[in-house]
Amino acid sequence: MRTAESQTNLLNDFNSSTLVAGFVATLTGYASSLVLMIQAGQAAGLTESQIASWIWALAIGMAVCTLILSLRYRTPILVVWSTPGAALLITSLPTVSYADAIGAFIFCGLLVMLTGLTGSFERLVRRIPASLAAALLAGILFRIAGEMLIAAEQQVGLVVGMGLTWLLGKRWLPRYAVPLALLAGCLIAWFTGLFDLPTVEWTPTLPELTIPGLSLSALISIGLPLYIVAMTSQNLPGMAVLRADGYRVSASPILSLTGLASMLLAPLGAHGVNLAAISAAVCTGPEAHQDPSKRYAAAIWCGLLNLPIALFAGALTAVFIALPWTLVISIAALALLGSIANGLTQAMANPGERDAALITFMVSASGISLLSIGSAFWGVVAGVLALWLLRPKNPDN
Repeated sequence: MRTAESQTNLLNDFNSSTLVAGFVATLTGYASSLVLMIQAGQAAGLTESQIASWIWALAIGMAVCTLILSLRYRTPILVVWSTPGAALLITSLPTVSYADAIGAFIFCGLLVMLTGLTGSFERLVRRIPASLAAALLAGILFRIAGEMLIAAEQQVGLVVGMGLTWLLGKRWLPRYAVPLALLAGCLIAWFTGLFDLPTVEWTPTLPELTIPGLSLSALISIGLPLYIVAMTSQNLPGMAVLRADGYRVSASPILSLTGLASMLLAPLGAHGVNLAAISAAVCTGPEAHQDPSKRYAAAIWCGLLNLPIALFAGALTAVFIALPWTLVISIAALALLGSIANGLTQAMANPGERDAALITFMVSASGISLLSIGSAFWGVVAGVLALWLLRPKNPDN
């Protein structure tokens, strides 16, 4: 009886909506930023096999960490590569040898792991009010939704078609609104000539080992910036996504595992894996599953999808790059609308924190970057400062 009941619960957890959410999250992560790593590798003069190994290592790290954490905590914990870190490497990777860069990747992973083991980041996250965390989530995701409207300037038919399909789906088949919009987008892109599958060779990708070097300049120019970017632009908003949707898992074991995985996979090219923010919201929001306790299944699907991507990293890279950017950003925006609405609702729920939450939302949504640190960090700083300044005076003083 218990076995039959367990199988039934498993089937209920892994339904079509969790599969679609996992697929959309994977699609969003790869198609939106994979080109950054290819650009960084080409700028540094890496071979095709080294770039393929880089992607292979990241996909394996993302798959293993996502599966371990999501199954362990029954929480949709999504682990991805550092997209801001990949952008950073476009300019910094060509300035050092590849071996020294690998050493810097290991150094960054070590710093992340130590941060997790000491619990310092967890104490910081706990001090951030729930309203500011929700506002931070809404601000980050709002930028993605806004890009869909900007993309409409170039491909209005594609965006409008996907948007109308999503609205009709929400009216008649709400569970399948996102996959229907994705199907409509693919059909429109195909018939209008926006999407042309490239000719690729589906041969398995083999990792390529690089012996790490040790260079102080590489540690300073690559290792430290990667660590700062990972903590402020990935792990901080990633925890905000989890907290905003009601998941109270500790940050310490997540950082410890991802830091260790980054260190182990660095000799194969991986520049680091971290908590997801934007793609994670696809799995933590109501579109993934109506029952929050079952949304971890969407992250499991995402982890499983990374395994074949790792196996055929070279071929799938070409396929992902061929996808129209407008289609990718539109389906991501539509999948995130529910999370944006929930974030704004929670952010504005407490009248005493409403102004600070609004400031957090505005700064996070602005995309501002100061001192090479992204808007997510500055949104938290601005919100906490506003909350402190607007705090009512103690009448006893």
